[in-house]
Amino acid sequence: MVTPEIRFARASRSTIAYMIYGDGPATVCAVPPMAQNVELAWNSPHITTMFERFATFSRQVAFDKRGTGMSDRSLDIPGLDERVDELKAVMDHAEIDRAYIHGVSEGGPMSIMYAATYPDRVEGLILEGTGASMFSDEERETRRTTERSDMFKTFVDSWGTADSITLRIFAPSLADDPEFSAWWPTYERQAASRDAIETLMDLIADMDAREAIPRVECPVLIVHRTDDQATPVARARETYELFRDAGADVEMVEVEGRDHFSYAGDLEPIAAAIERFTTGTVRERAPVKKDRIEVRTLGAFEVLDGGEPVPTSEWGSKRARTLLKRLVAADGWPVTRDELIELLWPDELSDRLNARLSVQLSAVRRVLRGAVVADRSAVRLDLDAVDVDVAAWKRLDDDAAIVDGYPGDFLPDDRFDDWTAPVREAVRSRFVDAAHRELDRALSDGDVARVDTVARRLLDGDRYDEQAHQTLVRALHGAGRHGEARAAYDSYTAAMTELAVDPTPFDTLT
Repeated sequence: MVTPEIRFARASRSTIAYMIYGDGPATVCAVPPMAQNVELAWNSPHITTMFERFATFSRQVAFDKRGTGMSDRSLDIPGLDERVDELKAVMDHAEIDRAYIHGVSEGGPMSIMYAATYPDRVEGLILEGTGASMFSDEERETRRTTERSDMFKTFVDSWGTADSITLRIFAPSLADDPEFSAWWPTYERQAASRDAIETLMDLIADMDAREAIPRVECPVLIVHRTDDQATPVARARETYELFRDAGADVEMVEVEGRDHFSYAGDLEPIAAAIERFTTGTVRERAPVKKDRIEVRTLGAFEVLDGGEPVPTSEWGSKRARTLLKRLVAADGWPVTRDELIELLWPDELSDRLNARLSVQLSAVRRVLRGAVVADRSAVRLDLDAVDVDVAAWKRLDDDAAIVDGYPGDFLPDDRFDDWTAPVREAVRSRFVDAAHRELDRALSDGDVARVDTVARRLLDGDRYDEQAHQTLVRALHGAGRHGEARAAYDSYTAAMTELAVDPTPFDTLT
């Protein structure tokens, strides 16, 4: 999938950013947790995997609540009742009459309130990792009568920094993932400011939609991990009992795991439960691909998945392939977005180019199953997540391996593009130096076959390489292959004549 287009709906005095992706039969509006950035989230392979799984069975509508992500941050963080109209504004703008409402974490009480307020617009209610009230009555009373806990202070003070404790609480299975942990503080800063987080935490403590439950008329699915560290399963069990007491059509699915975030831990039991609820069945799926992607750039450009070339249809456009080539040429260093835009859309002026670049980046991520690291200013290829031939070849330190591992020039089909020239010349120069040393070694060892092979490799790339010509003539003549030596010398003479250079006499070489 490519990153969906960002849209903006008007809700009261503010704008709400949202996106739509997937084309399944069910429409699901996802009410987000405390803070997210729905566009930046696509930079994480973990979160993208969740998005893509949901998209297999539904059309998903995801938005950033006011005060978070790309939605309006200039106004005060709204309370629970105001939040309800944010979802309504998104559905109105997207021209969605009815949908399943999927409340996650702090989005649960808001979803219940929405279902109770606009029952004719709700097909069904999904509550994941949440409850009608995020705190028990006892916890709420304790919080009102005592100072904020040390955990609360640490959570707020470390938000958006390398010391953030969010993952330890909400996604313990990802807390030790170095790449995700390094990316996460940036995501937090783009999801909400520290001041907003403090306000949101206070508002969450006061959220309570339990009294609205009797007015919910639609079927309800409650999904919760049994050892959720952020929202205890007791909140979900209480909510299930309240719905059952109200006579609702309610189902409770408890899933093993400690993670609060859906994409952390085992996503499939959660996704399968939601798919059954919204479509009535779970389709058979091919096993998840785990082979590393291979990118070949020496001699030709090719991307292999499990040893098989990636079909052209998977790329979406030639621009995606060009983008990947440019990132490979950068050898893991960042390339500015401005440069990439100029490369892909030269001399084109449009305020949509950044969005179009995001689409192409998403196409590359799709093919590579990640391996692209991006921020607001630059993009780079994650060489630890994909096998790139030229990067592996540069790590070789043996002349024979360098020669044998060089099938041809870097991106030969793009030899007229300025940005490929420095890499091509550097790689070619390294091959030539190693090949000449290998020629000298083979000649000293009397390995005529090796001299023949390496010299002809050099001459295929540069027919004016005098040293290769001369070494080949010497080796062939010394091995008694006089006819071949004379033919090699004739080729040498012809090349030197084109350069107006006097060739070394045959007798002198032999």
